[in-house]
Amino acid sequence: MLEPYTVLDFTDERGELGPMLLADLGADVIRVEPADGTAARRCQPLAPGSGQSLQFLAFNRNKRSIMVGSEEREVLQALIRRAHFLFESWPNGLLGAYGLDFEAVKAINPRIVHVCVSPFGRDGPHAEYAANDLSLAAMGGPVSLQGVSDRAPVRLSVPQVWRHAGAEAAVAAMAAHARRLKTDSALFVDVSAQCAMTWTMLNAMDAYAIQGADFERGDSTMNSGAARIDIRHEAADGHLIALPMSRTILGCLPWMIEDGIADRSLEEEIDWPAYDQKARDPNAPSFNVQDGTALCRRFFAKHTRAELYEFGLSRGISLAPINELSELLALEHLDTRDYWRPAATATQTVRSPGPWSKPSSGPLQIRNGAPTIDEHGAAIRAELAAPAAEALGGPAPVSSSNPLPFAGLKVADFAWVGVGPITTKFLADHGATVIRVESELRPDVLRGGGPAKDGIAGLNRSQFFGDFNTSKQSITLDMNHPDAQDIARRLAAWSDVVVESFAPGAISRMGLGYDAVSEINPSVVMLSTCLMGQTGPAHRMAGYGYHTAAIAGFYAITGWPDLPPSGPWVAYTDTVAPRFASTILAAALDHRRRTGEGCYIDLAQLEASLHFLGPELLDLQVNGRSATRMGNRSPFCAPQGCYPCAGDDQWCAIGVDSNDQWRALCMAMDRPDWATDAALAEVAQRLERHDEIDAGISAWTQTRAPSDVMTILQNARVPSGVVQRSSDLLQDPQYGHRGFYRYMDHAEMGHIPYAGHQYRISDYDNGPRAPAPLIGEHSFMVLSEILKMSDEEIGAAYASGAVN
Repeated sequence: MLEPYTVLDFTDERGELGPMLLADLGADVIRVEPADGTAARRCQPLAPGSGQSLQFLAFNRNKRSIMVGSEEREVLQALIRRAHFLFESWPNGLLGAYGLDFEAVKAINPRIVHVCVSPFGRDGPHAEYAANDLSLAAMGGPVSLQGVSDRAPVRLSVPQVWRHAGAEAAVAAMAAHARRLKTDSALFVDVSAQCAMTWTMLNAMDAYAIQGADFERGDSTMNSGAARIDIRHEAADGHLIALPMSRTILGCLPWMIEDGIADRSLEEEIDWPAYDQKARDPNAPSFNVQDGTALCRRFFAKHTRAELYEFGLSRGISLAPINELSELLALEHLDTRDYWRPAATATQTVRSPGPWSKPSSGPLQIRNGAPTIDEHGAAIRAELAAPAAEALGGPAPVSSSNPLPFAGLKVADFAWVGVGPITTKFLADHGATVIRVESELRPDVLRGGGPAKDGIAGLNRSQFFGDFNTSKQSITLDMNHPDAQDIARRLAAWSDVVVESFAPGAISRMGLGYDAVSEINPSVVMLSTCLMGQTGPAHRMAGYGYHTAAIAGFYAITGWPDLPPSGPWVAYTDTVAPRFASTILAAALDHRRRTGEGCYIDLAQLEASLHFLGPELLDLQVNGRSATRMGNRSPFCAPQGCYPCAGDDQWCAIGVDSNDQWRALCMAMDRPDWATDAALAEVAQRLERHDEIDAGISAWTQTRAPSDVMTILQNARVPSGVVQRSSDLLQDPQYGHRGFYRYMDHAEMGHIPYAGHQYRISDYDNGPRAPAPLIGEHSFMVLSEILKMSDEEIGAAYASGAVN
């Protein structure tokens, strides 16, 4: 898809996934390295003997490497002159070491997209704060939501921050590229890792402003309204994730009866619609959600996770095993979909996450593994002597002096809940006309989820829905009605892009599958996204992001080692997969611009999300080390944790990544005895005495406000950060500087904040452009102005119930 483009990769471990996604899509990604290689080559975990970085192996396939000395200005300029994209990490990055910045790059190449990945953004009061995975996850917000309430809040126990930021950098690059095609000018893209982590909070991003209270951590409970529902349950051989609602209970009821733990009369005696409606009411009479949960748990405890998983697949019930990483490598579904790809260390070949989507235009190819230093240097230098091919063409004609990247693009959005709507929001906020197809008979579940404005529920009062659906227009159709399906086909014929997230096969049964749509609209780009993909033995698995997070191993690595897995906040993979979906959708549109060809994209959320565990899957096979939940600790650095501070449930995250930082921490705490103790000088020694060190740090922090702890340690250049809730984020001076929260007037909710984008593009405001729509707000406009239906046709559509 991106074969004509050249990408220069100056990143270290902070952002290297982004260029790899473009490489997977066909771009020629060139890693520019000094003689000793990029710092990413030295990142843990390492292969034994060779010391090869398994993280580098995971995130640098399909790239080429050239070694360039700092004195080779002509080579650097020639590389930049021929490139279309440049990625860098900041601060203390490689591009700066070469004495280059955006202004210098732009002077060499006035049409380049320059993407900079940094902890907090390139400017602002926190721009130069020392940061690491834990401190950024804390300051971004998700740490405050994870773990049990009577212990410290926790991060995911493997690094995630730079994987989110790197993948989002690919999204940002494609948005800037679309704008560059219209402006014919160089653009600087400023990606904030902190903002990327805030988006993993999902419905908690702006909860305080909407409902007047923060969401709080509560182990494995799902919190989207007035009450919590626990979705983790114990099976005979581990744990699984299941929502204890009527669909699950009634689906399992025949087996429950067979096991002797339920009576056949239960199906008729209970008002099941009322049970679901009152699930969040702890005072619900008769058989309530607590009773339903207890019944499910008696049943689940009698069977293995595999038995329940297979039973769920056969009955259309979402019963998701909480897998360990070792179990992922044995998943038949992934083997059937030909997912794994070989990755070679110096001594062995192991399996690595493979293609993260399946486009009809051709499979994503793994052309080469992670390169050695200067492996392609001679070939690249020879290419620099040849004339460069033109990939961009001239600027597209525009009617505005400040054009939106996707202005003029038409999108039919049949998706719901998380991944699909977040992906189409990317297009809508950047100028596309996105028509959100909904139904009042079966509204998007997020419209009923919290936070609700002022705590009052309603289909137009949820910011869970709001944050994912800005800048869109809404039409309500009863998709079971043949006339509504006809209207939907007319909408698909109008569209450049169709996105859907139904269970596999459902959209085809409505007459809107890719074969049918491409027959009436040959150049359409269509994206189908679901948990497991459109094919394979588990393709029927329906559910939400928390089901995928369990299957993918994210639950198993979140929490405390002596407790059951807490899991990440809510539907974690709903924040991972959209980064991949948005990138390939933008790439497919660029391919269509150049060739006129549309395509169909099958994106399995499981397959995309497993890339965020790529280094750990390699570590398991190479070193036999299985990542698991460790609270906030790391096997590679110490001390690291969230430490109690003055006030109610107040915490500051502190992480020491080097021996120099350890000594700086000791001096900032006035502990010269620690600083001079040879028995604590090395990380291995500190790991052994972590409990003792934690006790000493806690004694120092608990008398201070978390912001004071952070200020003291930042002055000493020790990575640290307040564990922030949404109430803190809304007042975060860095977010105020970046304009992260965008306040807009909603017809029913009033003047409210929306979470903004995780990147900024120079000379451009990337939105959101409008608040989320009321349900069906634009139905008449879509029918009359977009589909050009007559008054008689529109009247008939309303009268028949096709439009509801």
